[in-house]
Amino acid sequence: MDILKFIEQIKWVNVLNIIFTLVFFVFATKFVKTFMFHLFERIKRRAKDIESAKNFDTLCIISIHAINFIIFIFVAINILNHLGVDVRPIITAAGVLGVAVGFGSKRFVEDLLSGLTILFEGQLRVGDVVQIQNITGTVEKITLSIIVLRSMDGAAHFIRNGLVDIITNHTRGFSYSLVDISVAYKENITHVMEVLRQVGEDLRREEQYKDKILGEIEVLGLDKFNDSSITILTRFKTLPRHQWEIKRIFNLRIKEKFDELGIEIPFNQLVITENKI
Repeated sequence: MDILKFIEQIKWVNVLNIIFTLVFFVFATKFVKTFMFHLFERIKRRAKDIESAKNFDTLCIISIHAINFIIFIFVAINILNHLGVDVRPIITAAGVLGVAVGFGSKRFVEDLLSGLTILFEGQLRVGDVVQIQNITGTVEKITLSIIVLRSMDGAAHFIRNGLVDIITNHTRGFSYSLVDISVAYKENITHVMEVLRQVGEDLRREEQYKDKILGEIEVLGLDKFNDSSITILTRFKTLPRHQWEIKRIFNLRIKEKFDELGIEIPFNQLVITENKI
């Protein structure tokens, strides 16, 4: 009898409304996900380069989560209304709590706004080699609150977006490989510069490196007069992230060529003279 009385007291209109609301929530979240994916795919096709398009994947996921959260709040309030719960005190309490949290979350808001700026402007992407706060490393992860850098020694650095002031991106669009070559004062500098050009051109024609080097070697000229040597500055334009590889292999090729031609690469020497009395 109690069960029958309970069934009679149920307002089936409210039950149907709750079921309809839950069905709406499921379909709405799926629609948002599909729509946002299609929208950002169209935006990515118009991106200036492939690397910039990577940012939109992060923005797409963030947008989906934000919209789904709004839909969830709307559905929860609607269900509570149909259950006969007065949501006004809940909304008021949530508002007061939100204000209190707002005063205590200044750092979080700063991180959030800075993160949005970094993502929308494409200042860095996952895989870029950057310098932030005097820390150089590969960007491993970007969120709205932090940037994770992995340095050469394997250490992971977690940097708040709100602390980011200057970002030095070493792999944005293209890179330059700067190579300083030191030779002895007695060497014919014009001849040495010609040798450097030839070695650079030979390297650029090699199958393994021809797609990584974007132009002819630039022999910029005599750069420094040192105590025991003269420094000549050279430069390669390379694909992002390959400037260090090109510098190392060019140094090796120069050493081999200089040994072959007898061009001296000076090194510091200590001469001790003993006076016998």
